[in-house]
Amino acid sequence: MSDQYKYNLSENDLPTSWYNINPDMPVDPAKTAWNAVLNPQTKEPVTPEFLSVLFPMKFIQEAVSMERWIEIPEEVQEIYKLWRPTPLIRARRLEKALDTPAHIYYKYEGASPVGSHKANTAVPQAFYAKQEGCVGFTTETGAGQWGTALAMATNMFGLECHVYMVKVSYHQKPYRRIIMESFGSSVVASPSDQTSYGRKMQELYPDTPGSLGMAISEAVEAAATSNGKYKYSLGSVLGPVLMHQSVIGQEALKQMEMAGEYPDVVIGCVGGGSNFAGIAFPFIRENLTNGKKTRIVAVEPTACPTLTKGTYAFDYGDTAQMAPIVKMHTLGHDFVPQGIHAGGLRYHGMAPHVSALVDSGHVEAIALDQLDTFEGAMMFARAEGLFPAPESSHAVRAAINEAIKAKEEGKARVIVFNLSGHGFFDLTAYDDYRKGKLEKFEYPEEKIAESMKNLPQVAF
Repeated sequence: MSDQYKYNLSENDLPTSWYNINPDMPVDPAKTAWNAVLNPQTKEPVTPEFLSVLFPMKFIQEAVSMERWIEIPEEVQEIYKLWRPTPLIRARRLEKALDTPAHIYYKYEGASPVGSHKANTAVPQAFYAKQEGCVGFTTETGAGQWGTALAMATNMFGLECHVYMVKVSYHQKPYRRIIMESFGSSVVASPSDQTSYGRKMQELYPDTPGSLGMAISEAVEAAATSNGKYKYSLGSVLGPVLMHQSVIGQEALKQMEMAGEYPDVVIGCVGGGSNFAGIAFPFIRENLTNGKKTRIVAVEPTACPTLTKGTYAFDYGDTAQMAPIVKMHTLGHDFVPQGIHAGGLRYHGMAPHVSALVDSGHVEAIALDQLDTFEGAMMFARAEGLFPAPESSHAVRAAINEAIKAKEEGKARVIVFNLSGHGFFDLTAYDDYRKGKLEKFEYPEEKIAESMKNLPQVAF
């Protein structure tokens, strides 16, 4: 076992292929339909023609591929080298502060130029769009991590980027908006007056904080009505996005070898599923194919308890019922979340792959309150000197809880979590926590039950 703090890989260790979990999924797709995507109008399986209106064809091909390894284009690898491989760091000072026998490691994705893991998929999606001759993308963003990543990537390939940012985050997180605009992207608060659906929502709900479901609806409408000028880009949920993030876990496996240890538990925060899949799926592969027994834990907010309280069912990916229907854990497509600061974890649904793995028992799901997560984030910051993004703080808190449990049991435990982004653009959230302005919030059961009444009826 190494006594290092930081485990760095060289550029030569950068993964040259993404890991595609499709062929290793431990559940029968005929029974779970984790890979079924339905047309929102006909409720029948989508055709490539339908999807090609929204996505680049290469992205669609990746979604249905059963190849375990998909080569990363050289152009994408070259851009990855701006920040990858990212460090794996042992949180020795946090271990000491907790007086725990546990060994805590975190994979630091805040090392990317825009401060989060989201660039890992933004770059290949922009590359595919450029190859197909698209003018640019429409997209949504919650906390702004995805919007900034796509703004950077489209700028690198000379593409336009038009971002619909959830209204509450648009006002809570102005610095991410400034970054997007500085890269040449347009950013509007959603619901906006730029789409027919946005105008409808403004009229019906003038005081709405917005939601990712609404912002997705606006971005999908803008792309679908552009006559092919724009494609739609999604930063989470869909299989290719999760696959692009697998570089995180692949690097972490090598770095744990350098450390001379192997994790007992791997933890990631989860909203749509991208950063969680990035750290977890390569370790799940080890569980499924090499007999490893690592616990895999997905952590979500109690204010948006998709996995822990939602229903595993077919649902629309957006509020306006324009996006494809997929089988996932959902709180209902008309769910409007509380305006918690973890804006990237406020989606009503969940990645179908992640949902299927939770349903089959291969992934544990837990929910934490925002006061607990910010308390954990402050403990981490004071020990390690780094402020996590509010989203990542859910993984931080879960790791701290695991370390405390190890102390109570008197057992050593190796804990790895994904610190998916830094919180330097989220300091107003920390200020609100310090001033006692944040409150505990648990999404009411009756509201979840009400949303379930509006799920689409499908034949699957």
